[in-house]
Amino acid sequence: MRVALVQMTSTDDLSANLESAQHAIIDAVGQGAEFVALPENFAFLRREGQPNPCAQGLDGEIIGSVRELARQHRVPILAGTFAEAIEADDRAYNTSVLISATGAIDAVYRKIHLFDVDLTESGGGVFEESAFIAPGKEVVVASTDFGKIGLSICYDVRFPELYRELAARGAHWITVPSAFAQQTGKDHWEVLLRARAIENQTFLLAPAQCGRHSQDRASYGYSLIIDPWGKILARAADEPAVIVADCDTSAVDRIRDSLPALRHRRL
Repeated sequence: MRVALVQMTSTDDLSANLESAQHAIIDAVGQGAEFVALPENFAFLRREGQPNPCAQGLDGEIIGSVRELARQHRVPILAGTFAEAIEADDRAYNTSVLISATGAIDAVYRKIHLFDVDLTESGGGVFEESAFIAPGKEVVVASTDFGKIGLSICYDVRFPELYRELAARGAHWITVPSAFAQQTGKDHWEVLLRARAIENQTFLLAPAQCGRHSQDRASYGYSLIIDPWGKILARAADEPAVIVADCDTSAVDRIRDSLPALRHRRL
């Protein structure tokens, strides 16, 4: 199974971001990708402390454009995340959407854990995602032709109980579209992702934002494709890119049989 991750430097220019995503998907398909994943906030990355002017429904322009690309190129796509409008609420959900090769919506996951942190001591800023984003409540695992996919988003990666539940529900793949802060990314990004892959014996697909989005916002980059043993199959640098890896879909069962840690759980 050949998978591709798209790494972007999205801004608050919706049209430009969608065009960049389209070109990256075409690039990925040209490299033989059978599944393509976009990063968090791929279509619009708001400035910190600002509302979501492009919040829209699942039937809006953002998801509609990705559904059309999936149909056109006959490839399933993870629409990283977008701001999903909530009726009678000024906030939005930070929503990840799994789209089939026919353009159908296979699964919708709304980010559960919100990034409310103060990184000023480490040279970063103050982030209060909950001021404009409402938390989701549902754990989501989707069935696909190439196995079950568990959906998660960025800050979720710090909460291993979510990933354990995804594995318990049969996930062989877990997606983590992200816009990871530079200050935490340099020390935590790879460590956390590899840990989630190793302890749950799943493939981890982490497409990321990178570079400077605005005067007050930057992301770490270094998108990763990780196998169930914790081996890094592909890694981006800190600039926009498409990375591709061939994933042995039999590896999950083989590793779980030889090292049955999930069956050895006692808590």
